[in-house]
Amino acid sequence: MTRDATITILVPAALRACCGGASELPLSAPSVHAVLEELEKTYPSLYRSICDETGKVRRHVNLFVNTSHVRDRQGLDTALAPGDVITILPAVSGG
Repeated sequence: MTRDATITILVPAALRACCGGASELPLSAPSVHAVLEELEKTYPSLYRSICDETGKVRRHVNLFVNTSHVRDRQGLDTALAPGDVITILPAVSGG
């Protein structure tokens, strides 16, 4: 059995209204998937900004664990260690 890791989620300014204005959220979870499940329970509007109705991360949202994109690791199954930082990075576009 994997122990839950205490990690920090960095919330971009555009999504802070979804979590009471917090720029960082401390959380204990063993994997990225478990983080998303916890966000769904605790901050449902933030979760809906990250994931679609099927539970998949939206195309325009990038998730990083420390400096690595989760798609370059084990996706949502990426294991977390104490002290890891998850960065939510919505894609920016415009003209």
